[in-house]
Amino acid sequence: MRVPAQSVCTAIRDDIVTGVHERGGRLTEELLARRYGVSRVPVREALRTLEAEGFVVTRRHAGACVAEPTEQEAADLLEMRLLLEPLGASRAARRRTEAHLKVLRGLVRLGQERARRGNSEDLRSLGGWFHETLAQAAGSPALTSALAQLRHKIAWMYVVAAPVDPVESWAEHGALVEAVARGEDERARAICALHAERATTTHRLRFASGADGRAHVRNTQHAVHMPSLRH
Repeated sequence: MRVPAQSVCTAIRDDIVTGVHERGGRLTEELLARRYGVSRVPVREALRTLEAEGFVVTRRHAGACVAEPTEQEAADLLEMRLLLEPLGASRAARRRTEAHLKVLRGLVRLGQERARRGNSEDLRSLGGWFHETLAQAAGSPALTSALAQLRHKIAWMYVVAAPVDPVESWAEHGALVEAVARGEDERARAICALHAERATTTHRLRFASGADGRAHVRNTQHAVHMPSLRH
């Protein structure tokens, strides 16, 4: 059975984001195919997709390599998120379904409970799930895709600290959901803009000048067992 290039693309992207494939490192089709247990065809297609997304560059005499974005490019990503996330929240207030609201409210309840207990690791994953669901509620596949790519790139380029006041942060999540539920698109936009601006202050570049960003990521190149790619 032919393995979808999309699955290979997701696997390579995840390994770039987590630092398994280092910035500037070569990405040879043969080694990637061996690592993920697939043929070179889906690897080649995946690399083309990742180049279009900005995770990979093709260099003369070297072939495909992990991109090395500049500090300005990284800063641009945060600025783009400040524009797109409020737009998504505004759209969600007009297009959300009851299913979206049910998931969002459930995540807020869990987030507020974990925030009171101080479970920071749980909050990170819940926050990611919350913003993915909110983006989907906007009812725009193009916007949802753009926000997903931004999240991946920001996670790759930045170390994100926990909010200073997690309880307040999740109160903002709750207020945002209620604005979305009531169809208050401008209020949803304003709350999301403030929330995104505050979140930006918790981001620190992994590759800032004078810092060794590679010290913060894993660097393992052994073969990966990926059942989802084999069935």
